[in-house]
Amino acid sequence: MQTLQTTSLRLLDNQLYILDQQALPQEKRWLPASSVEALVGHIHALRVRGAPLIGLSASLLLALLAEQGQSREQLTAALETLRAARPTAVNLMNNLDRMKLALAQNDYVTALAAEALGLIEEDRQLCASIADAGSVLVTPGSRLLTHCNTGGLATAGVGTALGVITLAHQQGKVANVWVDETRPLLQGGRLTAWELGELGVPYQLITDSMAASLMAKGEVDAVWVGADRIAANGDVANKIGTYSLAVLAKFHGIPFYVAAPQTTLDPHCPNGEAIPIEQRAGAEVTGVAGSFGAVQWAPDNAQVYNPAFDVTPAALISGWVLDSGVVTPEQVAAGAFRRA
Repeated sequence: MQTLQTTSLRLLDNQLYILDQQALPQEKRWLPASSVEALVGHIHALRVRGAPLIGLSASLLLALLAEQGQSREQLTAALETLRAARPTAVNLMNNLDRMKLALAQNDYVTALAAEALGLIEEDRQLCASIADAGSVLVTPGSRLLTHCNTGGLATAGVGTALGVITLAHQQGKVANVWVDETRPLLQGGRLTAWELGELGVPYQLITDSMAASLMAKGEVDAVWVGADRIAANGDVANKIGTYSLAVLAKFHGIPFYVAAPQTTLDPHCPNGEAIPIEQRAGAEVTGVAGSFGAVQWAPDNAQVYNPAFDVTPAALISGWVLDSGVVTPEQVAAGAFRRA
């Protein structure tokens, strides 16, 4: 396969490498991900994260394994193992469904490579289209609040919600971005803050519990988040803490926007209750670990509830910003996502 470079993925000498998002921002470290076991491990550890990026990395790996001579049967088993690596992020399932169709072709080696590279290019274009559609909704002088990380680290392009914010900044419309640190793994504090700093976008980092006080003071003009899955009724699964922001935004009369590619839509999922929510290790709550080492602050025997995602009901969302344009609550109520 051809040499390829995105913010977080690298194809070099027919090997796949991922940017270790657990090491950022202290260290920019590339790790090999040229086996199913390695990539699944990276996904579970969130060294690879972001719904679009997870799907793209899995697709690239399948294409590489095919070029290395793995049989159709071996590739089918690899595909299903990768599919199970992240149950909430529907981009992974959607991308692998397309790779499965390519695997059924007579010349599946060529077909898999073409499909994987096509998905990368599509994602770049999707991100650009989302940014174009969403930036129209940003008013001059806006103070925006975002949660988790939705930039180039999580996609092949400029990102989803962060792509909107970046383009709006380039258009001179962003006064400040409030960045939730995003418990428990601090993707906002480690990744979004790093990306915005690299892009020259003005931001201030806050703890998740500070958002309500900022809204009460009139310091937030809109909330922008991404999505790991959008159900047919418009309910959205995203990083834990998103639902809280949506409730707060509704109470304070602040627009709450979800930015995501159409690959995040799941018309077969009727509502948020049907979205599987991944439970993660308790150690992520009882302490913190990273390139700096590990610290534990809770008792050794502390019992932990640690869902990776929560579900925001469609009734709390002001608009879904897709690569196809902005979808309104009225359009969602009329069945726009059921026909996707």
